[in-house]
Amino acid sequence: MKTKLMADSTCDLSQEILNRYNICLAPLVISIEGKEYRDRIDISNDEFYKNLMTFKSYPTTSMPSPESYIACIHEAVEQGYEKILCICMSSGTSGSYQGAILAKELYYEQNPKSNIQFEIIDSVSMSHGSGWLIMKCAMLIENGYTFEELIEYCETIKYRIKHFLSVDDLDSLIRSGRLSNARGVIGKLLNVKPIMSMKNTRGAVVAKKRGTRHVYNYYIQEFNNRVDYEQTNFVIIGYTSDINKAENLKALLLKIEFKGDIYIMQMGVAVGTHVGLGGLSMFFVEKPHEDFMHHMKEKIIKQIHS
Repeated sequence: MKTKLMADSTCDLSQEILNRYNICLAPLVISIEGKEYRDRIDISNDEFYKNLMTFKSYPTTSMPSPESYIACIHEAVEQGYEKILCICMSSGTSGSYQGAILAKELYYEQNPKSNIQFEIIDSVSMSHGSGWLIMKCAMLIENGYTFEELIEYCETIKYRIKHFLSVDDLDSLIRSGRLSNARGVIGKLLNVKPIMSMKNTRGAVVAKKRGTRHVYNYYIQEFNNRVDYEQTNFVIIGYTSDINKAENLKALLLKIEFKGDIYIMQMGVAVGTHVGLGGLSMFFVEKPHEDFMHHMKEKIIKQIHS
């Protein structure tokens, strides 16, 4: 029996990919000037970015409702699935993972005789980072991976999915507390663009570059130094409001002769609320590193003592 994939809407996968692999999403909720919108349902990405700078107060987000996760479970049952793999945004940056756990408990309380197998993965990723993991799982399902093999793959590789996100709108980082007001003002004056990655399940500034050209150079240099070509059969490039930046980065990846597929996908409203205009991101699998080795050591110790 094949596995049904589901996620929260911050995975930011394109509708084409969702349809191709029959992936169900639980939408986050965005509050804009007193009104609530379900991500990807009640408001479009383009509409949001077009009007972002006109909002009198900045939008906020909240995790998907348990009901939205349960609706995905019911969809899976109706489609004849007996196994569901739900991959959520990092628990360090969102309540989506905890919301999925609550939904799972509620579903089994309401359906005590259900034989559905439901596993939830904390992707320790943001945006297309969890999206990359979901897409990879969809490809592995087509290659015959079992439910158990998918879970093992996710728990092993998720610590090696590398993120880079550059931000034009420094105010978004100031609001999130990742950049002080003083540094934000200086950054604007000097045209400094912070570049973020994931550290210990949370986003953190890892570099600062002056101008977009230097951001491109940093992405390509880091990709060359870090990429695991055996695992990275595709790259996802994300953008918020300017697709030209994504196209330029894709051209640079092609120039260094990356042989895999390159997908360009827009960041959705829930993620864009925190990233702002001009965001540019890239996602791939990196070579084993210190954090990954530490995780694997802990995993082996747990297996020995279990």
